[in-house]
Amino acid sequence: MKIDIHRSATNRVIAGVVGGISDHFDWNANVARLIFVVLALTPLFPGLIAYLVLWLLMKDPQ
Repeated sequence: MKIDIHRSATNRVIAGVVGGISDHFDWNANVARLIFVVLALTPLFPGLIAYLVLWLLMKDPQ
């Protein structure tokens, strides 16, 4: 099962997951990364697991 968001080919730090999400929704990638890191540090959001699942589900960069 793939979702219709592509990983970013140019705006990537590790795999381009957050860059792809920020490109799709027209967000600032640095702000999206900061929000993701803050959420990943909270105990209620499994940030690393969510990132790995999105890495598997998102299509390769175009």
